[in-house]
Amino acid sequence: MAGKKERDRRRARERYERRRQQHLQRRNKVRQWTGIGLAVALVLGLAIGLSVAFVGGGSPKASASAKATGSKSASPSATPTASTIAEPAHHCTYTKAGTAAKKVSLPPATPDYTASYTATINTNRGKIDIDLLNSKATCTVNSFVHLAEAGFWNDSQCHRVSDSDEIYMLQCGDPLAKATTKLTCSEAANAPGSGTPGYEFASENLTGATYKAGTVAMANTGAADSNGSQFFLVFKASDLEPDYTPFGTITSGLDILQKVAAAGTTCTYADVGGGAPKEKVIIESVTIKKKT
Repeated sequence: MAGKKERDRRRARERYERRRQQHLQRRNKVRQWTGIGLAVALVLGLAIGLSVAFVGGGSPKASASAKATGSKSASPSATPTASTIAEPAHHCTYTKAGTAAKKVSLPPATPDYTASYTATINTNRGKIDIDLLNSKATCTVNSFVHLAEAGFWNDSQCHRVSDSDEIYMLQCGDPLAKATTKLTCSEAANAPGSGTPGYEFASENLTGATYKAGTVAMANTGAADSNGSQFFLVFKASDLEPDYTPFGTITSGLDILQKVAAAGTTCTYADVGGGAPKEKVIIESVTIKKKT
């Protein structure tokens, strides 16, 4: 009897041990798959975040307090940021990026930081005169002067105007929007509004930046330091986050922008808002005057 009882106890212990091992294996598998699920979720979240960060090009968005049409997340950049640039800058870094909408060289790395510049945008609707803020956004002004003197914007049109959602501006600076092009508000790759000069550079003058009427500022992709050739002209105080480098002040021609905005649009940009101006604005040339 003693031998049989001992065998029964041994078998019971073996059954218990097998059940315990099976339970542990099942628990470990659950933990493993939970970990994998979390990792996949994190990767998908990162991928979605990056896709949001880089969708579209050069489109100012309203601040969170206004009627935003969606916000593009900023992403880190190897280029110096506004907080690390001492103004006026004595050296500028321009990094090749993408394909230029029109062939142009990189701006000089050494700007004339002591100079004073004015610009005149000669359009089919009249002249827009601008004081350039060289002492506050030296590398931006350096790029603007370079592109103007290279004729980069000649015979292009301003592709977007916004007169609502707390954004009141005319956006220009893309040679893909040729003077003869009929704008359709397409946001596809290589459509007017997506063009660049083939380089990028750091943002400047963002601390406390506001966008009152007469402000001229750089458009960007939504990613940090993604400035290129596109800029916008503010005709009424706009509620924008301080993400767009202010580099000039309009001294005459503000009425041109206001009339163009009042005329309305021919189509609407679905993602970024605003639309193609009904009254076409063609940039015939941009002239620069320099005082040292």
